[in-house]
Amino acid sequence: MNRKKRTFSSLFSLLSCIFILSACSIAKPSDSGTKASKVQENKYEKLVEEKNKEMELEPLELTSYSKEIGASLMNPEHKKFAVNGKVTVEGAIEKYTQLKSEYAWIKVYSKNGGPAGDQYEYYAPIQEGKFKQVIHFFNGEGEYRILVQLPSTDRENYYYDTAEFEVENVNPQPQRDVTYTPFGQMAGLNIHLDSSFVEENGIFKLTGKAGELTDKDTLMITLSKDAQTWKQIVPIKNGKFSYDVPLYYGLGVHKLEVLVPDKEREHYYQSATTILIDNKSDQKMEPIEYTTTYSERGVTLEYPLFGGEESEETFNIKGSIDPDATFASKTTHIYISTKKGEDEALDVIPVKDFKFDDSFYLRFGPGTYKVTISVPEIKEENSSYFRYFGVASFEVTSNFPKDERNLLPSRGVQSDAPQIKELAEELTKGKSSNRQKAKAIYDYVAKNIRYDVKKYKNAEFQWDDSALKTLDLKSGVCQDYAYLTIALLRASGMEARFVEGMAGQLWPEKHAWVEVNMDGSWLTMDPTWGAGYLKDGQFVPKFTATYFDPDMKEFNKTHTRTGVSY
Repeated sequence: MNRKKRTFSSLFSLLSCIFILSACSIAKPSDSGTKASKVQENKYEKLVEEKNKEMELEPLELTSYSKEIGASLMNPEHKKFAVNGKVTVEGAIEKYTQLKSEYAWIKVYSKNGGPAGDQYEYYAPIQEGKFKQVIHFFNGEGEYRILVQLPSTDRENYYYDTAEFEVENVNPQPQRDVTYTPFGQMAGLNIHLDSSFVEENGIFKLTGKAGELTDKDTLMITLSKDAQTWKQIVPIKNGKFSYDVPLYYGLGVHKLEVLVPDKEREHYYQSATTILIDNKSDQKMEPIEYTTTYSERGVTLEYPLFGGEESEETFNIKGSIDPDATFASKTTHIYISTKKGEDEALDVIPVKDFKFDDSFYLRFGPGTYKVTISVPEIKEENSSYFRYFGVASFEVTSNFPKDERNLLPSRGVQSDAPQIKELAEELTKGKSSNRQKAKAIYDYVAKNIRYDVKKYKNAEFQWDDSALKTLDLKSGVCQDYAYLTIALLRASGMEARFVEGMAGQLWPEKHAWVEVNMDGSWLTMDPTWGAGYLKDGQFVPKFTATYFDPDMKEFNKTHTRTGVSY
C-alpha cells in the first residue's frame, strides 16, 4: 500500500439605535457601496468560470487509505480548479468509530507565499462520520495546494494522506481564518478575532473565552520573531481571558501562539491556535520577567506592560491582586526594589481593595535601573525582618539629571508630608546654620520619643513603620527614631541618610542611627541613645547631647557601621 504517514504532535503542545426627530425628511442610505461590491463579486465569479473552462477538470482521486476506512469526499470533485476566495472540503467516513482521532487534518500550502506565511492548517471535527470545513486563502490571489489527512486506526496522533488537490484563487483579498487545534477545540477556545492575521501598533489585545477551562487553569502564550521568543502565563476568570501583549521585537510580523493546558500532564501545554500580528511600530521593547509567584499570588501588572521605558525622577506602577488568590486578603502592600549599579533602594506601595497604583523615586540619578516588584511573605510570627518574593522585574531609564538620594522622601521617611514639614519649620525657625537646625531636630526626637521596649522584645515590627507613625505614637525603636529624624532633616533641606549597623559592648545588636551632610562632611547622630537607656527591662528617659556629633573614636567603640539603607 503506497501511503505517506503524517504525525500530529505539539510540544505545548438590544441592539441600540439613536433616533433624531425633526421636521426634516430622512435621507435613505446609498446602496452604491452594495452595488459596487456585487459588481466585484460577479467579476470574480465570472473569472472563475472562465478559468475552469480553460482547465482540464480531472476527477479527484483518493489514496488507498480511503478504501481502508471507507472515506469519500463530496467536495471538492476535481484535482485542480479555480475558486473565488474559498473552497469547501466535505467528506464522510464509514469506519469512523475505528479512528484514533475525531478530527480531519487539512493543510493548505501557498505556492507563492506572502506576509501570512506559506502554510496554514484546519482541524475539522468528525461527527457521526462526517466532516465539513470552509477554507479561505491567507495570501489572497494565487495558487494553493490542499492536503486532506485522516486519522489512523491504530496509532494516536497519526494521520494518513487521503486526498490532495490544487486551487487557483482569483480573489485578491486575503483571509486567514482563526482555526483551532483539537486541544484548542476541546478547551472551548474562542479568540475574539475575525482574522488570525492582524495589524497592530505596538500592543495587541488578546481577548477571548475558554469555555471548558476553569479559574484554576491558565493559558500560555509565546511571542516570537526571528530567533527571539517570549513566554507568558495568562489567567482565566469565569471562562474568559484578556491580556495586552507587547509586540516586543519592533517592526514586522510577530507570531503569537496560544497554548492550553494538557489535561494528561501537569504543567504542560499544547498548541491551540496561532495568530500573526504585523506590527507597524518600530519601537523595540524589553520583556518583563515574571516568576511563578506572580500567578500563584494572583498578581496582574497593568502598567508597565514592558521594560525599557524612559522616565524622569519617578516611575508609576499599577496593578491588582486576584481576591481569590493565595494570601490575597493579607497582601496589604507590595515592595519595589530599584537597583542602579551597587546602589539599591526599597519602597513600599499599599494595596487597597486588591489594587495598587502609586509611584516611586528613581533616586540615584540618571541611568538604567532594574526594578523588581515583590509580594511580602505572609507569616504569623513577629520578627525584626521582612521577607518578600519577587514576582516581576524590568528595566527603566531615568533621565533626571540629579542624584538626590539623601533629599527625596523614601521608605518610612515621609519628608514631604505636611505634618513633617510643619514640624520641621517650627523646630528650625530662627536657626541660622544647618548645624543648629540639625541639633534642634535631634533634641526634639530624643526628648519626645519614648523607647518602645515591648516592640523591641516582641519584635512587633510592621511594614508601615515610619516617621509619621512614630510622630503619632510618640514611641518607637531605633529605626523609628531614625525615620523621624531623617524626615525632619530632609524637610529642612538637609541631606540625611539611614545608617545600619551594630551597637552595644558585650552583646552588640542590630541598630540604626543617622548621618546628616554638613557642608560636604557627614555628621553622625544617634537620637535613640540620646533619648535615655534601658534598666531592668524598662526605658529610663534621660536626654543627652553626647550622641549629637559625638567623638567618633569613642562612638566607634560601641557602634559598628555596616552600610546605608534607602
